[in-house]
Amino acid sequence: MPNFKTIAFDADDTLWVNEPIFTNTRLEFENILSKYIAITDSLEKELYEVESRNLELFGYGIKGFMLSMIESALELTHYDIKGEDIERIISLGKDMLKHPVEVLEGVKDVIDELENDYQLMIITKGDLWDQESKIARSGIADFFNIVEILSEKNPHAYSTVFSKHGIHIDEVLMIGNSLKSDVLPICELGGLAVHIPFHDTWMHEHMEKQHTAEHEYYELNKISEIPDLIRRLSQD
Repeated sequence: MPNFKTIAFDADDTLWVNEPIFTNTRLEFENILSKYIAITDSLEKELYEVESRNLELFGYGIKGFMLSMIESALELTHYDIKGEDIERIISLGKDMLKHPVEVLEGVKDVIDELENDYQLMIITKGDLWDQESKIARSGIADFFNIVEILSEKNPHAYSTVFSKHGIHIDEVLMIGNSLKSDVLPICELGGLAVHIPFHDTWMHEHMEKQHTAEHEYYELNKISEIPDLIRRLSQD
């Protein structure tokens, strides 16, 4: 029977809306480029390829995404794009950074129910300033005992975080929308994780279910099902 003491949550698209903001910005980016090139289905893939090769330099987050949009725009237009349109792309990035934080339905009720019985934790990745800003503006920061913002989510990173806070892997339940970043690294450490899919997921986080077959984890439809799952696990 699990003896959970810590419930850890991913942030983006688990606690609040994130990827749809990127999706809408990509559409605006395409609109800007439509003055210069024919827009095809491959444009998103081309932008993703630039993002991917820049990850080791810029890391995850809006600022790196904005720089990758500018680099893609220059390459795709053969450097014919006007300065005013580069400025529009920069404005898109600024708008993303200022976008209101929309906490997902059910989140506040769940953390309110859990906070008295468990240590609550956020483990997210991305740009430090942007993530700190979103957490502060979310209205739910005070519910969490621990917040960790990582440059990458992998077994080593999770293990380091748990060791830092004296948390044993058997005592933590990790909840997130990404199989690749939130679920499988925990499974590889021998812990338990819950996958709550989000309707819009970044290409980088996609993972086919057959790659997860050897790991045991729980999948729920919505975050409001978490308390019932924890009660069932505690009774097993």
